Amino acid sequence: MKESDEAVYATLSQLLLTGALPPGTQLIETRVAAIFGVSRERVRKVLHRLGHERLLELVRNKGAFVKAPSLEQAREIYEARRVTEGGIVARLAGGRMSRPQFGMLRRHLLTEEAAANKADRAQSVRLSGEFHLHLAEATGSAATINHLRELVSRTAMLVALFEEGNASHCACDEHRLILDRLEEGDIQGAVNAMYSHLSLIETRLRPRAAAQPVDVEAVLHKAWSATAKAKARAAVATA
Repeated sequence: MKESDEAVYATLSQLLLTGALPPGTQLIETRVAAIFGVSRERVRKVLHRLGHERLLELVRNKGAFVKAPSLEQAREIYEARRVTEGGIVARLAGGRMSRPQFGMLRRHLLTEEAAANKADRAQSVRLSGEFHLHLAEATGSAATINHLRELVSRTAMLVALFEEGNASHCACDEHRLILDRLEEGDIQGAVNAMYSHLSLIETRLRPRAAAQPVDVEAVLHKAWSATAKAKARAAVATA
């Protein structure tokens, strides 16, 4: 994607992963394009990317809408993740991970902690998902990686809509425990740590009161303005 496309993507995904746009909100291509000052084609490309990542629901002949999953769907997805990821860590704890892979995951945990300390919710959600995908990648199984990527994508909006804003701070310690058990070669301990972690996330999901309508254009204007200011600061810092 071009730089402007990435800026549009980053802005919209930030809004979606922080729950700033209520479920069911429609993102109209022409309005988003006008607010962000980019072409409709670029906006369409970004909306399709977000749809592929399960952050938006793309309805044929109607448009793009913020997903509105139910808690019942969330329970089903987390059960599927327990089954899948329990198998992943059981396989990895048998000695399939290399020292460089462990080192990469330890560094990833530091990045997760930094995002949590900055209360960067969207980044925390993304990094948490990446931790699990890195474990899947360590299996070397393309089918496993693709299956988990689908489940993690579906999880992101569940966390954004149903989890309290500070809950992701707990996940770093839970991820560290999983990695510790893997490094020890403790198969049952790694499986138990993964099951516990995913179950704890599920218990942190709470029904929310019906979302109040928001001025979508005002939210988009504010977010895009923040993106523009951040880009300006970065340009000055690198000048």
